[in-house]
Amino acid sequence: MSAGILYILLALIGGVLMAVQAPTNAILARASGSPVLAALISFVVGTIALAILLLASGAPRGLSGARALPWYAWAGGLYGAFFVAVAAFVAPRIGVGALLTAAVAGQLAAALLLDHYGLLGLEPRPATLARILGLVLVFAGAFLVRRG
Repeated sequence: MSAGILYILLALIGGVLMAVQAPTNAILARASGSPVLAALISFVVGTIALAILLLASGAPRGLSGARALPWYAWAGGLYGAFFVAVAAFVAPRIGVGALLTAAVAGQLAAALLLDHYGLLGLEPRPATLARILGLVLVFAGAFLVRRG
């Protein structure tokens, strides 16, 4: 199997797990009475899993260059926490399909801006007409999934 196919397969599995994560966190939110507590539980479990994986992998464990990082390099966990809490709250109200198509539309819109301007250290990639049309189609798909 080529590396490209493996990467796409991993992304597909990640997408499947995101779809499953929303309703499982909604179950936690319902039981605890709080989507924020559900997100916290999800992150604690995820942190434990990542710690085990890190220890088992033998990967480097240093943060020697951490002081040189820009402030926003530390914000990734905030984005994830926001999404997990929102998903736990929103999924029971609009459904997982509408939640994830709206999330993908938002991701693609942000990705086009990040790529076009080369933000956050990315190589600039122009927002071509084809890419913008793809974004419009994703937004139309999100609308259709929600209406359906």
